Parts: sequence; structure tokens; C-alpha cells
Amino acid sequence: MQTSAPEAAFTVGQIARAVRDIHQAELWYRDVLQLQHLFTVGTFAFFDCGGVRLYLFQEENESLPESIIYFAVPNIREAFDRLRGRGVEFVNAPHLVHRHGNGTEEWMAFFRDLEGRTLALMSKVGPTS
Repeated sequence: MQTSAPEAAFTVGQIARAVRDIHQAELWYRDVLQLQHLFTVGTFAFFDCGGVRLYLFQEENESLPESIIYFAVPNIREAFDRLRGRGVEFVNAPHLVHRHGNGTEEWMAFFRDLEGRTLALMSKVGPTS
């Protein structure tokens, strides 16, 4: 008898990566790797990697931080409440981080894993979600 694997609770929606120069990195990821550039806001650039979003951010520190895994969820408030009920301590509550021209909103909430590394929930809300 074959059993099916449990349905995944989350999918990876975004991975963040620190870079020293956002303008140079944007050119390299777009022109050299030929990733689809989604948008740039200040010192943040976003690319599509086969459905997973790559978020580059400029960091001035000598040692660059680890990548952050963002878990895409359909309803960030429900996921936040469910995880808090399981004892997950969040750095912040779900909050708006960007509103696109078409009215779609991007919401996030950050938390830490057992070793103190940052993870996040992300959700798109609005006309094209």
C-alpha cells in the first residue's frame, strides 16, 4: 500500500541575499545570470528564479549575513496565529512592506528558528493575489 506524502504547509517564496553594491549586483544577476528582473526599490532588487523570488539588498558590513528563507503563505494572519500557537516567537507581527501600482500588497512577518536564524512568512494580498 502506497502512502502519499503530507501536503507541504509552506512553499519557498523568496530568498534574501546581501550584496555589497546593489547596482553592480542588479546588472550581474540580470545580464550575466539572465534572471528576470521584477523591480528595484532603493537598495533592494527583486528577481524571479522559476517562481521563487530572489531579493538582493545592499549591506555595508564587512561580513555579509546569511540568506533568509521566506515561506509563501496564502493568508499571513492565519499562518502567524497558527505558528504562535505552536510556540514560535515572532520578531514582528504581519505588516505591509510594499504596495505595487496595481494595488497588490506584500505583507511579511519575521521569526527565528531554533538556532536564532531569521525566517519569514510572506503573502501577497490584493487584485492579483
